[in-house]
Amino acid sequence: MGRFLNQGNRKFAEFSRSKYFVDKTMLINKLLQKDADEKFVCNSRPRRFGKSVTADMLVAFFSRGTDSGALFEPLKCEKDALFRASINQYDTIFVDIQAQFGAAQFERKAPVPYINGKIVRELQEEYREIEHPALEGSVLATALTELYYRTGRQFVIIFDEWDYPIREFDEDSLDRKDYLEWLRSLFKNSDAKEYVRLAYLTGIMPIVRTKGQSAVNNFMEYTMTTPMDLAQDIGFTEGEVHALCEQYDVSFEEMKEWYNGYYLNGIAMYNPLSVVRALSCRQFQQYWTTTGTYGDIDDLISKNFDGLREDVIKMLSGNRVPVTVANGKNDLQSFQNKSEVLTALIHLGYFAYDSDTREAYVPNKEIQEVFYQYMENNGQEHLSQFMKVSEQILSAVMEGDAVRTAQQIQCVHNDFVSSIEYNDENSLACTIMIALISAFRYYHRPIREFPCGKGFADLVYLPLANQPNRPVIVVELKWDKGAAAAIAQIKNRQYPVSLREYSGEILLVGIDYDKKTKQHTCLIERFTNFACQ
Repeated sequence: MGRFLNQGNRKFAEFSRSKYFVDKTMLINKLLQKDADEKFVCNSRPRRFGKSVTADMLVAFFSRGTDSGALFEPLKCEKDALFRASINQYDTIFVDIQAQFGAAQFERKAPVPYINGKIVRELQEEYREIEHPALEGSVLATALTELYYRTGRQFVIIFDEWDYPIREFDEDSLDRKDYLEWLRSLFKNSDAKEYVRLAYLTGIMPIVRTKGQSAVNNFMEYTMTTPMDLAQDIGFTEGEVHALCEQYDVSFEEMKEWYNGYYLNGIAMYNPLSVVRALSCRQFQQYWTTTGTYGDIDDLISKNFDGLREDVIKMLSGNRVPVTVANGKNDLQSFQNKSEVLTALIHLGYFAYDSDTREAYVPNKEIQEVFYQYMENNGQEHLSQFMKVSEQILSAVMEGDAVRTAQQIQCVHNDFVSSIEYNDENSLACTIMIALISAFRYYHRPIREFPCGKGFADLVYLPLANQPNRPVIVVELKWDKGAAAAIAQIKNRQYPVSLREYSGEILLVGIDYDKKTKQHTCLIERFTNFACQ
């Protein structure tokens, strides 16, 4: 067992015995069935989404000289003829690119020769019976070609965090250029299809199919926007999370609100780190970015292409924005427009993507909390200022100050979201959701067209379980009919009767927009009498 070559099954064996283990071994069957043009696989997911664990699983399965039969026997993978003929039959090279680049920089050595030399030396040790000058100090591709034609053995190559040098180094960096040339020599030479049984790369960002990154443009790419048949193989599915919640007696509904929201090929996927931490601590909170900083958000949002910050505010309020993901970037530097920045934030996990409507949105409460903390502590002045305004609006609503509420909603529309052109009550609802963005710390996401009483309330805010003293907020919207008409509709259709189970008090908020004066008016009433009216 080497450091890079045939690492064995220890890591995956330990993980498979862990308390919250979720079986993802069906991925092995899918990869084994890839044909010659599909066996170059690049699978990208956000940080802490289970990529490294999957890589360890593949190392355990393929590594020659290891006996993993008993380890995989009780797991879900189909033990067909191809599976049994492949297990522990291939020399497997595994490299954590980020870790090795860091080690090389610590030792003040050029990263590519450092990594290449270590792998080739292990190959020489493994194949010491083959004495050939081509192996001595050779490029990895040359060594693999020589060994394949002398022994007939193919190799499995697994690079974790393969895109680290591209994300972190400038385009003109010599280390980055050397790395791309090394990848090109390894995967794009004429013999690669012969000596590679499987090449499996994991990363955070997608491949950018440009001349500068043509080193890996022959890979099948599976991403947060195009997951294809590997959608459910990295991350936890909703069914898997539900089973864990039942097993450990944790509220699935709260788990869903906090960590659900990523849909890949229509499959609800959860960030494993957050789910496991919530199960272990038995507390729902923001876990994901305790492993990093808010640098990604700050660097990207500060560019503010085409009103980017306004779109972020819209999404944080529960609305969605259109985005074109076809021309994404993966170096986190050379952005040209808003869609490229939003696409990067989708791949980083800060936003989710609906492939049917081609819209971006904030997936869950955890990500809302990430942005709230960012704006509160480290954020751009524009976003921090907006959050303060929203907190003032929520305070005015809680105090029943209808005049101040209307004035501040007017301010939000004029100064922060003027790009929303009013043409119906839907656009007015969008503005109200934006104005009350700060409510997410006390309330569930606002529910539009909430069925209650004898109709559907325009917006309903239900308090979180840990906010029992907060009132339900029912918002009814009108055009040119007056705020009093909105309050009357709430009462006449008996909306409060259907909501009494959620709180002891309900705030009735009527908001009207006058198209001639372009002004908002508001009325607020407290409702505690639940007799039908």
